[in-house]
Amino acid sequence: MSTILIIDDEPGIRHTLASILEDEKYKVFTAEDAVSGLEILNNEIIDLVFLDVLLPKLGGIEALEKIKKEWQMIEIVMISGHANIDMAVRAVKLGAFDFLEKPLSLDKILTICRNALAIRKLKKENKNLKRISGINSEEIIGTSDVVKNIREIINQSAESDARILITGENGTGKEIIARAIHLASNRSENPFIDVNCAAIPETLIESELFGHEKGAFTDAVSRRKGRFELAHGGTLFLDEIGDMSLSAQSKVLRVIQEQKIERIGGEKTIETDVRIIAATNQDLEKACNEGRFRQDLFFRLNVIPIHVQPLRERLEDIPILLMHFLKVLNREITLEASALDILAAHDWPGNVRELKNLAERISVMHSADVITGAEIQKLMDKKIKNHQNTGNILSEGIFELNFNDAKESFEKCYLEFQLLKNNGIISRTAEAIGIYPSNLHTKLRKHNITTAQHIR
Repeated sequence: MSTILIIDDEPGIRHTLASILEDEKYKVFTAEDAVSGLEILNNEIIDLVFLDVLLPKLGGIEALEKIKKEWQMIEIVMISGHANIDMAVRAVKLGAFDFLEKPLSLDKILTICRNALAIRKLKKENKNLKRISGINSEEIIGTSDVVKNIREIINQSAESDARILITGENGTGKEIIARAIHLASNRSENPFIDVNCAAIPETLIESELFGHEKGAFTDAVSRRKGRFELAHGGTLFLDEIGDMSLSAQSKVLRVIQEQKIERIGGEKTIETDVRIIAATNQDLEKACNEGRFRQDLFFRLNVIPIHVQPLRERLEDIPILLMHFLKVLNREITLEASALDILAAHDWPGNVRELKNLAERISVMHSADVITGAEIQKLMDKKIKNHQNTGNILSEGIFELNFNDAKESFEKCYLEFQLLKNNGIISRTAEAIGIYPSNLHTKLRKHNITTAQHIR
């Protein structure tokens, strides 16, 4: 159901417009001034606004500018009893969909309303296409029984609202599967909002998920909508949910049960309609037994389980995926039998993500149309050799630095080595060196280290 907001200081106009639009099965909100209207926009998802030009407190043109700055996707129809050409031109330049003069025509109102909502729908579809265009090179590609089974589960489950838990090692394509489910569902025209639970510090995860009111805590300088609210009507993808704190887990469980949220520091209950897809590289059943994950939440999330096997267990997909990635990069390269043997012998700790990086390396560093086993092995080994050389250079010069600089240099080199050793996988690296993933993220930001640079 589309939602419409009417902002007009005349009660008669508000009542008439609301009645007409409600008869057409639209959900309608009304406000007597722009300040109240902006408050509604902060709390509700609105598709179309009818906005009067002459308003108390804040004029319609100024309100138009504010709305378009804050909510670009909302269509706005200006209405006025004192319109002129200059005012109409200015409103359109500022982003108004159309300009209506009073007295309002019933037929014109309904026609403009339908057209404006149709344009908004097209804009949303275009935005979704742009957002997912980046995953075209990471489609669910392969001929293995694993891939066939995943495709079948997607086809069977996409149109339902059943919660899905995707498990598998990092880099196997869990997010790609989640997006594929969303795009095949009845929610595809609404947002797909993803949250990396491992990348958000524990102190901020609840604010990210549920939003906060201005002044709720020290850094809350303005009201902010959470990911549940932003995903209303669509899909919320909770990636690496195994890293979520127990406190946040209990609140997510409550939202699943009640389908309502409250912003931090707020008193208003906000209804939320989202489909939850979760993913993790952890054994959640083991985590439940160890008290690190709520068993009741696990059962709620694990309605439809999808397990993505690592690349080393579906070797027949490797050449197909590599050829696909190279084609996306506008390269047509033939793999000799020896190259196929090298690919099959590698254990692929970074899975599909690592294979894609290899394809990019081949496209840049290999100019021939054919690649041998020795050549592909050289490209696969190049990253670790370069890093070992960096370590040797550091060890030679570290004693010339003062203590703080030496400590910083060592920490940077140590983190880079551990990331490379663990193929850029945050959770695995954090576990290997004995710190929390959130702490590791903080250190990586401090040293300007990106995980993408440390995938073999």
